[in-house]
Amino acid sequence: MKKVLLSTVFLLACCLGYAQDNVEMAFSLRSSGKIYAVVLVVLTIFIGIAVYLVALDRKISNLEKNKT
Repeated sequence: MKKVLLSTVFLLACCLGYAQDNVEMAFSLRSSGKIYAVVLVVLTIFIGIAVYLVALDRKISNLEKNKT
């Protein structure tokens, strides 16, 4: 148990160290205005997944209702 806890602490410390580092790609995308294109693509993907899940849930609910 002690090894697992120590490993987790070291892993979190490592991740926090990387979180403090500057991301050069984000600065270059933001300065050139391309960050908006990236945000738009990610948002489109998330909206598509949400619409798909809602449609799938409706189909499953309909099947469950018709089965009984």
